[in-house]
This record gives sequence, structure tokens and C-alpha cells, in this order.
Amino acid sequence: MKNRLNILLLLALFGVFSSLEAQNDTFKKEMLVKDGDTLKYRILYPQNYSEGKEFPLMLFLHGAGERGSDNEKQLVHGSKLFLDSTNQSNFPAVVVFPQCPHNSYWANADVDRSGPGVKLKFKENAPATWPMELVIKLVDSLKQDDHIKKDQIYVGGLSMGGMGTFEILSRRPETFAAAFAICGGGSTAAVSNYAKNTPMWIFHGAKDDVVNPKHSLEMVEALLEAGAYPQFTLYNDANHNSWDSAFAEPTLLPWLFSHQLIEDK
Repeated sequence: MKNRLNILLLLALFGVFSSLEAQNDTFKKEMLVKDGDTLKYRILYPQNYSEGKEFPLMLFLHGAGERGSDNEKQLVHGSKLFLDSTNQSNFPAVVVFPQCPHNSYWANADVDRSGPGVKLKFKENAPATWPMELVIKLVDSLKQDDHIKKDQIYVGGLSMGGMGTFEILSRRPETFAAAFAICGGGSTAAVSNYAKNTPMWIFHGAKDDVVNPKHSLEMVEALLEAGAYPQFTLYNDANHNSWDSAFAEPTLLPWLFSHQLIEDK
């Protein structure tokens, strides 16, 4: 009986690993090389991707825990949302997951990890980090693809990637039709660059002991002051992994893909 249970457990684990491997294989490995720097990324094409059709482009920015050079860890959180067969059928899109290296960040900020929680100070009018520069070049390059709908380019991210979402919006305010930021934060001074251009949905956990939820509250306040009307969801029982609740929101993708970029607002 014990041997049978062990065999069943091994088969179950094998099934889990096989499923993860299949997911990783679905996202194709690519890289962008520019001026000696390399941005590794994974890209998912819609099932009916073919000539003569156009699709939205979705950029997803991962958190600090998924930094590296393996071109795999960035798929840990969020990839299942876009691999779901129902979502692929209802919201076909080209989905891109770039990977930030260990020694950098998406947003240009002073990051202090010496104590409990992360202390953040976002810089105003500072140059982009080189990974962010390459992400911008990647988006600009993909925009040239005839298969991409120029008025349906979206961005979202969690934690460090939530910060990167605010950052790239400030640097490319005329690019994104809608965005979501989970347990992130950003420069409140830069909000006016994109506040009226890009509808936002901001998420945070009230019990977050890594990134203080006040960062999201400050961004919501800044957006309101700039004349925008963001959606804001604060999960009262969630800690830093509020992305689990955000990804479970049944209206997240319908809300996101319902927006189109309108020029000359």
C-alpha cells in the first residue's frame, strides 16, 4: 500500500512538472540585443495567429523575485492567466514576459532592503534603467509588426513590475490603452504625463509587509488629482501576494481588453 501511494505521488509530481514544462514551451524564448545589453523575454502567440490578422499586445512585468538570466522564472506569476484556454479564446493576444537581470530594476528608484519591508524612493526626471530602456525598445519594435493592433497595447505587472508599469507609462504615455499595477508604486510627480491617457486598475493587499500599500494609495490620489478615475482594489486580508486575488478577478481581462487608445485626447 505504501509503495502504491509513493508511486501515485511521483506520478502526480511528474504531472505537475510536465504541465509547467508545457507552459514554458508555449511561451517562446527570445532575446533583444542592443548596444551590448541583452533583454531576454518569452512571447506567447495566439492560437490563430496568422497573416492578415491583428491582435492586441500585452506586456507583463514580473517582480524582483523572478529576476535572473534563465528566461524562465518570469513566467512563475501571471502566465497561467494568459494560457487559460477560455482567456485565449475570448482575448487572443500576443503576450510578452521580459526578464530583468538580478542586479537591476524596472523602475529607477532607491531601494532599501535592510529592514522589514522594502523602503522605496522613486526618482523624478531620472534616466530609465537599462532593462527598462530595452523593454521600451522591445515594445517599439513589436509595434512595427503588422499583426499588432496599435490601439490595443496593454501593460501590467506585480510588485517590482507594478512599479515598472507606472514607470513605462510615464516614459511612453501615448502607447498603452490600459494598464494594471499590483502591489507596486511609483513617482507621483510623473502621473500627470499619462493620467488622462491610460485607464488604470490598481491592486494592493492591506496587510502587505513588503511593499507598503500606502504606495498604491499615493498613486491613486495622484491620479485623481490629475483628473483621472482609476479603479482601485484593496484586499483587506491579502499580504504581498495580492496578485493571486487580482488574477482571480473575473473582470480583469474583460476590463483590460475593452479599452482602445484614443489619440488627441
